[in-house]
Amino acid sequence: MKLSIITVVWNNKETIKDAINSVLGQTYENIEYIIIDGASTDGTVDVVKSYGNKITKFISEEDKGLYDAMNKGINLTTGDVIGILNSDDFYINNFVCENVMKEFKEKQVDSVYADLVYVRSENLEKTVRYYDSSNFNPSKFAYGWMPAHPTFFVKKEIYEKYGLFRTDLKIAADFDILSRFLYTNKISYSYIKDVLVKMRMGGVSTSFSSIWINNFETLMVCKDNNIKTNIFKILSKYPSKILGLFKK
Repeated sequence: MKLSIITVVWNNKETIKDAINSVLGQTYENIEYIIIDGASTDGTVDVVKSYGNKITKFISEEDKGLYDAMNKGINLTTGDVIGILNSDDFYINNFVCENVMKEFKEKQVDSVYADLVYVRSENLEKTVRYYDSSNFNPSKFAYGWMPAHPTFFVKKEIYEKYGLFRTDLKIAADFDILSRFLYTNKISYSYIKDVLVKMRMGGVSTSFSSIWINNFETLMVCKDNNIKTNIFKILSKYPSKILGLFKK
């Protein structure tokens, strides 16, 4: 099976090399790597172009935001399975894609996910928070909780059947698409008990200023997907996030 990996970037020349190198270093051989740039002006385009034909497809043009760019990437894929790696993130080792594709083959599922760790830019070896996806089941969406999206790999046919990312959402489009796939349409899934991705702290979904918007959009997504919840259930996810600070 072919694996398509998408990285979306805008003005991030400082860290995108880590993302690119972690994809190009994968032992799984049948990978196409697509990078969608939002018309960066800081030198990001030059960084990506320096890799030449090691990048399967590269587009640099204005877009309507993060999720619009992700949709562009999905529409360009030719693989059987799609994974999305943010430009601030990187795979924890060179065997991530090989292990993911092995899981697809052995379990015959529609999607695969795992754990991730948050790190600080100044020390990529020190875990700040552990995102444990092991206790996931679809009922957890009512509590604003989902598997770690950067570790989520899904067959392309699922996007074709059930749609792409919503571009009217600023932060919670990943929550929407996972709830639409796993809760509403009940696609099959398998969990890998391992860390696949390191994520730098400080992204759009990790800043304190985004919490209110995130919770508001999460409530809206639950309503749209007929998930019965309330603000108290949504807020109850934060104790588990705090516990993640103590798990390394």
